[in-house]
Amino acid sequence: MEVRATYKYAKISPFKAREITREIQGLPVSAALDVVAYSPKKAAALINKTLKSAVANAENNANLKVDGLVVKEAIVGEGPTMKRMMARARGSGSRILKRSSHIRIVLTDEIKIETRETRKAAQKAAKKKAGEPKVQDGSAHEKREKPAKHGKKKAKK
Repeated sequence: MEVRATYKYAKISPFKAREITREIQGLPVSAALDVVAYSPKKAAALINKTLKSAVANAENNANLKVDGLVVKEAIVGEGPTMKRMMARARGSGSRILKRSSHIRIVLTDEIKIETRETRKAAQKAAKKKAGEPKVQDGSAHEKREKPAKHGKKKAKK
């Protein structure tokens, strides 16, 4: 089951916030909370708030256990931009764009959590399969003929 949380009109540029959301996508919730807790960026605090809200939604609204939750999507969309003016030389002005963003996090319990132990076990199983001799027929070892080249070579100038 999927659970969502959205933080609208966050006062940060989407470009800056996407850096953190890329790191937490696909991680279990506990690992994602650790990543955002130890990141020194402003976006990490905003994403942490949204992630905790999604976890609370999963516990209270969907009766899910936090242990099995995985971050399925962490998307940062563009919100409205406030335009401001700043005085410049010779009486002119330039625009300052104060960007905002919408942070959306989707958690699910349907994706299997992959730990180091399960990954190592899968690698060992793959090595055992690779170690078995393969049955081949004689056609694989035959030489292939190169296709004949047609046409004339161009003269160099």
